[in-house]
Amino acid sequence: MAEQEASGLQVLLHTLQNSSDRESILAILQLLGDLLSVGTDRRIQYMISKGGSEALLRTLVDTARTASPDYVILLPLFRLLAKVGLRDKKFGQKALELEALDVTLILARKNLCHSQNLLHCLWALRVFASSVTTGAMLGINGAMELLLKVITPYTQQRTQVIRAAAEVLAALLKSKSNSRRAVNRSYVPGLLRLHQDWHSHDTANSFVPIRRALLLCLKHIAKLRSGREAFLAAQGMEILFSTIQNCLDDQSLEPVISTGLQILRQCYPKSPLPLVTSSSAYSFPVPGIVTSETPRVLTEEDYEDDGEEEEDKDSDSEDVKEEDDDLETDVNKLSSKPGLDRPEEELMQYKAMCLELSCSFEELESKPGDDLNSDETEYANHHHIPTAASPKGLCLNKDQISGGQEKEVPVQTSLLSRVKMGRSSVHVTSKRGPGMNSYRNVHSNGPGIGSSGSDVSDIQASFREDAWDMDAISCPRISASFSNSTKTRETAEFIDQLLQTHPKPMVFHDPYLYMAKARRTRSVADFSMMAFPDFWGHCPPLSAQPMLQRKCGVQRIKILEDVRRLIQPSDIINKVVFSLDEPWPLQDTASDCLQFFSAFESGNLRKAIQVREFEYDLLVNADVNSTQHQQWFYFKVSGMRAAVPYRFNIINCEKPNSQFNYGMQLTLYSVKEALLGRPTWVRTGYDICYYKNHYHQRTAVTGAASGKCYYTLTFAVTFPHAEDACYLAYHYPYTYSALLTHLDILEKSVNHKQVYFRQEVLCQTLGGNSCPLVTITAMPESNSADHLEQFRQRPYQVITARVHPGESNASWVMKGTLEFLVSSDPVARLLRENFIFKIIPMLNPDGVINGNHRCSLRGEDLNRQWLSPSAHLQPTIYHAKGLLHYLGSIGRSPMVFCDFHGHSQKKNVFLYGCSIKETLWQAEATVGTSNLSEDVSYRTLPKILDKLAPAFTMSSCSFLVEKSRASTARVVVWREMGVSRSYTMESSYCGCNQGPYQGLQFGTGELEEMGAMFCLGLLVLELKSGSCSHQLLTRAAALLNAEEESLDVYLQR
Repeated sequence: MAEQEASGLQVLLHTLQNSSDRESILAILQLLGDLLSVGTDRRIQYMISKGGSEALLRTLVDTARTASPDYVILLPLFRLLAKVGLRDKKFGQKALELEALDVTLILARKNLCHSQNLLHCLWALRVFASSVTTGAMLGINGAMELLLKVITPYTQQRTQVIRAAAEVLAALLKSKSNSRRAVNRSYVPGLLRLHQDWHSHDTANSFVPIRRALLLCLKHIAKLRSGREAFLAAQGMEILFSTIQNCLDDQSLEPVISTGLQILRQCYPKSPLPLVTSSSAYSFPVPGIVTSETPRVLTEEDYEDDGEEEEDKDSDSEDVKEEDDDLETDVNKLSSKPGLDRPEEELMQYKAMCLELSCSFEELESKPGDDLNSDETEYANHHHIPTAASPKGLCLNKDQISGGQEKEVPVQTSLLSRVKMGRSSVHVTSKRGPGMNSYRNVHSNGPGIGSSGSDVSDIQASFREDAWDMDAISCPRISASFSNSTKTRETAEFIDQLLQTHPKPMVFHDPYLYMAKARRTRSVADFSMMAFPDFWGHCPPLSAQPMLQRKCGVQRIKILEDVRRLIQPSDIINKVVFSLDEPWPLQDTASDCLQFFSAFESGNLRKAIQVREFEYDLLVNADVNSTQHQQWFYFKVSGMRAAVPYRFNIINCEKPNSQFNYGMQLTLYSVKEALLGRPTWVRTGYDICYYKNHYHQRTAVTGAASGKCYYTLTFAVTFPHAEDACYLAYHYPYTYSALLTHLDILEKSVNHKQVYFRQEVLCQTLGGNSCPLVTITAMPESNSADHLEQFRQRPYQVITARVHPGESNASWVMKGTLEFLVSSDPVARLLRENFIFKIIPMLNPDGVINGNHRCSLRGEDLNRQWLSPSAHLQPTIYHAKGLLHYLGSIGRSPMVFCDFHGHSQKKNVFLYGCSIKETLWQAEATVGTSNLSEDVSYRTLPKILDKLAPAFTMSSCSFLVEKSRASTARVVVWREMGVSRSYTMESSYCGCNQGPYQGLQFGTGELEEMGAMFCLGLLVLELKSGSCSHQLLTRAAALLNAEEESLDVYLQR
């Protein structure tokens, strides 16, 4: 049957080409038209495969070359050509070879006054022009000149023909040679005039396709440098700016607005960032890096103008595509277990970090305070050190703080009562308008009332706002108490008074101890000031904040504002008000402009430029010894007015997309709010968007394959108070000094008769800071041999965090983990009694201290150094890996290894693990997987967390091994040390789009809760394992029964 159909079609096509009978040709064309008018594209493809395109083109040429072309045949023939040509990838080449291009152009010229015939010719030309080669040939043969005769100024006559001609012209201009010809023949001003004419007269928006086609012509021309220059010379920016601004809210003009914005973005002149050098403002001499050369100064020649097309991304899509071509498919690399990267005898140095395996009970018992120097002791005595509290880390009032260091504070809410199955209580703040104060929504209490309900009127009475020296208070000197300056001493005394009447003592925080730790912290820029939020402390808000509902068209409005800045610069101030690169003082405190500051631990703001009265361009600093990784920001701003919207544009961001486009807000801390009893980081900002801007850098500077593009994060903020000092940050900051303070207070809070908490130094960093190593387990029940043996045989769990400094959310998760593990929660007790936890809470202290986003002081990503780290260049990674190797060498490899991270482009919390089979399946590798054996238990922990943790989702987890991740902690620990449960745990900077927290942004409380839930997951993982002891099962069952609500569903084997 198929052969008969084939032979029948071939007969028809053969007859069509060879017949001279008019009626036969018409009948065949009618039959072919009927066949192709119904069904799927398969019919057209089938016809193409049997030579249908060639038959139609030959018939066209033969018919057109007669003395008097028969349009009764030509018109249905053109319709068939248009339909078939769209599906035939070689149609243009076939038309060129059979001379159909010239024939069609000739027919079009003969029919300029005959609309119906001309329209059919244009349909065919539109298909021919879809091939760049044939389009270029049509341009050579005068097609564009012909089309411009057809495209007239506004008229209501022949609009179908004009639309077709404009669309053919747009298709032809995809060819660079045609675009170049259009520029040389001054078509750009004419096209702009046509656009203006149609736009101004088409008040009913009846001819939007014509207007869009004219803009597409300009868009294709603007891909050339000469095209953009011609567009600018013809006042194209001004014309399109006026066009789009006047119709921005008209939904029917969406095709025109979108195309017009793309042209504006293409033609906006590329320019260098307003920086003296692309390198970081800070430099640090480290081994392997030559810093004696003068930093390269950026010039106009360093910026290329390649006309890269940028779509108008004002959409809600946030999908992050996984690249399958990055998957590792070499089974040997996936399954191999390389030897040690160092001499085996070197591993013995790590025995001293595992004293729990060898020392006697008396030697194990640590003495709190032994490591404090005199300064720290002086500060520590000012405030009582609180005891361990609930894993949520909520603030306690004075009545809740115990009077003795050895007494545990009972956990008010057991972790088991907060698991995912409907038992997580989430309080959501009401959705607020753009100008509403975040603090008034986060705290239900009025001004002067702490969120615990305590009256702070005594502070208001003692310290009136008009008497506050906000400049001194908001960024206190690290060594304020030791300075001889009269003003500094007065400030220190004032801060002392404030602290003595502190309205809200924070669990696991002491400002005096923080100051002592900050004084010992070594920074590249030798910071002498502290950020007030880090010094004073932070209490999580009592309610979660919803994601910001994105305002429709906010990105377009901002792009038009950028264009207006270019073409209407009369109101532009363009005044540098803060810069790390320029001598002080730049800021005039008497002026109306905001004051900025970032020279404190973890701070990052390089430059601030006042653009308009209430608008500022900001630039963040690159990582030390680097020219990139601009994302993290943390700075102080002061001198603001009340109830005034300020706009900030961070103009040198690097990532191509951000959760700021999908509901995420930045964080804000108000000093005045803190002094009034609300010391809280809150989410803030509105009219937020993140988009590609006009700043560009050439390959000569970046050394990359293509020039670097930059992106703008723009947001508006209305500050809660006038003349306040506020801190703005990418995410909730967590400094190195905060970690040291937290660890010391934790160590003093535990009952050392029950909890083994050992804090020691893993190594010294390049910057001269110590990298803490924490060991947590339960003390043995007694000195008996049996109890000591049980103590020493507990399996290890290893957890690390903050290898990437800008991922401060990882530190908040780690904070929740640490606080939970030392708490009196029954689950925590079981964990301590059955495991030894080795924790490295901050793998990159130097990066955190100096405000880096991703790198160490060498300007390298430490999470890409695990394959062969150097003790001199990457000491924290070298010794973390050495400790893991040591545990493996004595047969004590960890049951679970997990590295805590933050994720900027996804929501929720999820795990990345490692699987040979899943990687090969995903890559569709030809290597057979049937003979590969793999321990599938790597999926168990994420499945458990998916059921337990409100913020966790299994659907975002991945177990693929990518080539580009071969040197990360997760992959190296899995491959070299044989830890099948080796993970990276990613926490979103934004929040959740599923589960109990759906639609909410993460606060520090939710992140800390995730850290505690991770610990619960480890216990459930052990209970589900075949090696779980009967004693542990019995105790866990009793614990679950005591909670009244069973978790049996999680414990099914």
